[in-house]
Amino acid sequence: MADCTRRDFLRAAGAGAVGLFIRRRAFAAEVAPDKPNVILCMTDDQGWGDCGYNGHKILKTPSLDAMSRQGLRFDRWYSGAPVCSPTRGSCLTGRHPYRYGIFFANVGHMKKEEITLAEALKAQGYTTGHFGKWHLGTLTTKVKDSNRGRPGATRHYSPPWKNGFDVCFSTEAKVPTWDPMIKPGTKDEPYGTYYWDGPEQRVTENLEGDDSRIIMDRAIPFIRAAAKQKKPFLAVIWFHTPHLPVIAGGKYLEMYKDDPGKNYLGCITAMDDQVGRLRAELKALGVADNTMLWFSSDNGPEGGKYNGTNGTAGPLRGRKRSLYEGGVRVPGLLVWPAKVTKPHIVKMPCCTSDYFPTVLDVLGFKMRGQPEPIDGVSLVPLIEGKMTERPRPIGFESSGQISLTDNRYKLIRPRGSKRRKKPNAGGRSAGGADGFELYDLIEDPGEKKNLAADKPEIVKAMKETLLKWQASCKKSNAGKDYKQA
Repeated sequence: MADCTRRDFLRAAGAGAVGLFIRRRAFAAEVAPDKPNVILCMTDDQGWGDCGYNGHKILKTPSLDAMSRQGLRFDRWYSGAPVCSPTRGSCLTGRHPYRYGIFFANVGHMKKEEITLAEALKAQGYTTGHFGKWHLGTLTTKVKDSNRGRPGATRHYSPPWKNGFDVCFSTEAKVPTWDPMIKPGTKDEPYGTYYWDGPEQRVTENLEGDDSRIIMDRAIPFIRAAAKQKKPFLAVIWFHTPHLPVIAGGKYLEMYKDDPGKNYLGCITAMDDQVGRLRAELKALGVADNTMLWFSSDNGPEGGKYNGTNGTAGPLRGRKRSLYEGGVRVPGLLVWPAKVTKPHIVKMPCCTSDYFPTVLDVLGFKMRGQPEPIDGVSLVPLIEGKMTERPRPIGFESSGQISLTDNRYKLIRPRGSKRRKKPNAGGRSAGGADGFELYDLIEDPGEKKNLAADKPEIVKAMKETLLKWQASCKKSNAGKDYKQA
């Protein structure tokens, strides 16, 4: 069969496009014939240290803590980028966002030539749903909405229903984490970002109170319907919490009432309760064992000068927008009782771009005509206990920064490094003449000691790999990965 374009794929999907896949190895000899359900939960701006299991002394996250004990806890889980939209693209495509023009938040959109995880699973008989923040394109061409939605604005129109999702309850971008439709500090002034569940279908009911609960109120009925029909499902649940405007209410505000970060802490605990609610529902429906439940954050914490968003990256250097560890190393969890029978901590670096190749590998299929290269790797061998080191490094690029992370070392050229003559804040060296810095992430996860001058051979080798990867991304963004019909 000849390779196909994405448009051919979508046309064939309606007729059961099994032929668009080629068989790969089975997940395991004893695998059940039932296709596993897949849930991708993701928070917005939750730092590595913003959970109880990573040592936060005040924040209560019992549901995440339970997941960390009952499944795989990834201590080196990376978001695909240090900001929102690019990471979301990596989750759905397995490809770095610079390959398809999503360079930053509110920039670009999911291109029609890309094949999303929802499209791939839909062709395999899955029902698919997106719930929460989308941020991969606009959702309306008729009214003013959020950051980029405008009457007649079609350039970046790329909603969930055009990217493989059967059902959605989605916003273009951020909303307040309590009473999401109301501008904070007002009684009834609209915030200006709306929930949509279809083409020009704006949602107007059940939008009061905690936003994470509002989102889960839509996700759970979708899961119930799929379970009743005995259909495998993909549920992408992308919480707005704890992105600003950070607001908590009710018991969640009360439990932290004496803490200056009460709104931030409260909204995360509220989200955690909804993760617990989701897990209880999966168990009640009898589908928990055969469900891959993933959890992560889209980037590091905001914090700093932004009022109320006092997140923490724990001992890690940097925050959101930075390619130092605090900007991209985030909470990462997987619970899958049917396959993860020995819970443990994973030290190998893993990334949101790994979702796509992992899920397709579990199903034993590879998309024919899939834009390549894929930056992610399948984590099936890791889940099976057969992989302890990542087979290839993770490349990052964002706003003038570039880095490469392998199993031990990280090479980074931070923003403005070529111009920096003096040490960084805290006395850290700015690196060599070309601004590259090298860190041993095993011995120095806080990136305090720059080893570039001490290990020039490692810098040279990693730099060559990094620049080749960067050139590959530029080639991809020029459309070279897309096969013509």
